[in-house]
Amino acid sequence: METDDLISLAIYAIPLLLILSFYTRSKKKVHIESTELLDQNISSGLIEPASIHPVINVNRCKGCGSCVSACPEREKGVLGLINGKAELVHPTNCIGHGACLRACPFDAITLVFGTERRGIDIPNVSPDFETNVPGVYIAGELGGMGLIRNAITQGVEAMENIAKRNQATKQANDPNVLDVLIVGAGPAGFAASLYALDKKISFTTVEQDSLGGTVFNFPRGKLVMTAPVELPLVGKVKFTETTKEILLKFWKKVEKDTGININYHERVETVKKENTYFEIKTTKALYKAKSILLAIGRRGTPRTLDVDGENQSKVVYRLIDPEQYKGLHVLVVGGGDSALEAATSIADEEGTTVTLSYRSEAFARAKEKNREKVKQAEMDGRLTVLFKSNVKQITKDAVSIEQQGNLIEIPNDGVIVSAGGILPTPFLKDIGIEIETKFGTA
Repeated sequence: METDDLISLAIYAIPLLLILSFYTRSKKKVHIESTELLDQNISSGLIEPASIHPVINVNRCKGCGSCVSACPEREKGVLGLINGKAELVHPTNCIGHGACLRACPFDAITLVFGTERRGIDIPNVSPDFETNVPGVYIAGELGGMGLIRNAITQGVEAMENIAKRNQATKQANDPNVLDVLIVGAGPAGFAASLYALDKKISFTTVEQDSLGGTVFNFPRGKLVMTAPVELPLVGKVKFTETTKEILLKFWKKVEKDTGININYHERVETVKKENTYFEIKTTKALYKAKSILLAIGRRGTPRTLDVDGENQSKVVYRLIDPEQYKGLHVLVVGGGDSALEAATSIADEEGTTVTLSYRSEAFARAKEKNREKVKQAEMDGRLTVLFKSNVKQITKDAVSIEQQGNLIEIPNDGVIVSAGGILPTPFLKDIGIEIETKFGTA
């Protein structure tokens, strides 16, 4: 080979070899980091995603990393690459954005509810959000979509489908029959109501509590929203991360500016099918509607501890204001985000003594940000965490807690049980809605 040819070959080959070397080292680095993070989470018991999450088909995955880059929580290491394949390495940080599914060019990702170890009860709904009961739709948290942005999107899409259904059935217009009764004024219900108002769909919205639904019951200062979203009659809402108070203030302003009417402190009691419409009895009125949109939360009835002394007035099932516990001995029970947020916000109050009791070995269902706050509060001596513990008895001025065979008694002025809620199954079954426990079901 001529010297000139060798020089030319070197000119082209050396950069290519450098690029290949850099690429190989980068892939190896990502593999090592992802493997270490996964091993760390497995050893810490942080392996159960909170709700909807991705499952990767390794036979289809080509390891391009597009899902890793697309994840809005990528800084928290939700997805990684191990042996050239995408993998969910930090499951507890996954909050179900679904961006990974849309980003994958090889159709290798499926979004599922629940896992083989932990099932989630989900009402059966079709892709257009209609349940097995024709005319009854579900959107938002009840259907498993707890993320505010997703719930808003679902509320709007469900209303679009309801409008199409009502047009297709060609029912005679009756001023006494609503096009739709919207149950709930949380993110999904509020967005659906704004859509109905904008499209001149006859509707009534009832809410058993206050504007915001589940969001209204979040602890003070809780951070909410993770991505901009379109809101009917408003346009693009550009909040990326804000507090509960700011978001509710914004929604109240939208409520006032649009003139939308929501019937607060009104709860649905029964739903009956009558010919071509539904008859809905609430605590205040009787409605007739062609369709129903259930945009209620999943909590239903709060889960209790079933221990002696739980009926005392000092035992509550949600935190309203941390300030009321200033200077008191407080026990918080639970391991989800609401429990951790309650414990840390109360620990911030002057003079409080806070204990957090959880039956498992790790806060596997809580977001990393909340776990970090608990860790810091514990290091600062403002919070005591008791893993693998169960409350045994609540007395007037103390609580008894069993932890790995040892009985602990601590002074107590208040107990907050944040152990989740029981899905409003009886109410749904009375309507005829089918419920399925999802163990990793798409």
